[in-house]
Amino acid sequence: MSNKTPSNSVVAGGSSTALIDASADRFPFCIVWSPLPVITWVLPFIGHLGIADSEGIIHDFEGTNCIGRGNFLFGAPTRYLQLNVAPNQVTRWDEAVAKGSATYGHRTYNFFLDNCHSYVAECLTGFPFSGRRTWNMVVLCFWMFFQGKYVDTRGFVKTWLPFALVAFVVTKYYVL
Repeated sequence: MSNKTPSNSVVAGGSSTALIDASADRFPFCIVWSPLPVITWVLPFIGHLGIADSEGIIHDFEGTNCIGRGNFLFGAPTRYLQLNVAPNQVTRWDEAVAKGSATYGHRTYNFFLDNCHSYVAECLTGFPFSGRRTWNMVVLCFWMFFQGKYVDTRGFVKTWLPFALVAFVVTKYYVL
């Protein structure tokens, strides 16, 4: 990895070697999010969540007994949360992601109870972060909604344009 920061990259984790490279879908030490077709159009805080290891490779719970690695289920992330992982904690971070993946690699998917958000919560529970020892899907959902950064303008548009169109149609034809 180059020490030079590409224009579409940011430094993560306080280290010049942990570069976010959105064009290559590499998000070291990040939680990533993408909209779910139809669902996010109506409820813009609901989407697909994944977590990236120290190399930036995204891991996500794609369904029963299936952990995706390096190919985010619903396309490229549109939002991310950059986590500050100390250089001496990199191995522990990767172990937490691997442990969460091993656990969820044998789980049955349930949209409401055991989903991609639960998977990321499991990974973070293995790596206490931000003073929290336990995580859950609701906390992660709202943390990403209020604190997540958009990868680029296209990510913002991909997230909000469908919702705006649905809101417009509902308002125009059913409210007014």
